[in-house]
Amino acid sequence: MKNAAQHKQNIEIRLTELWARLEKVEAALDEPADPDLEDQAIELEDDEVLESVGRAGQLEMRQLEDALKRIANGTYGDCAKCGKEISEARLEAVPYTLLCRTCANSAAS
Repeated sequence: MKNAAQHKQNIEIRLTELWARLEKVEAALDEPADPDLEDQAIELEDDEVLESVGRAGQLEMRQLEDALKRIANGTYGDCAKCGKEISEARLEAVPYTLLCRTCANSAAS
């Protein structure tokens, strides 16, 4: 993997961004409910969206942390299915990917 150090830095930056977003989501979810029932209904809908955003962020964080482990053990950038090198462009777009484009496309079919 030619650019493992750069990928590691990008992943760490993204993790920092996700932590900050998760803290904002948690703070918003911890706010007390509005006394007005109509406003409470709107807040409940907003909370559902925030919880979904939080879950998506947590999933991405786990995937990024796994990518950091692969960088540490020297397997980052190797396709988990065929063993070939994953392209730099794909790793830049999806830094936690486990599959090369060919294997990802065949898995989606």
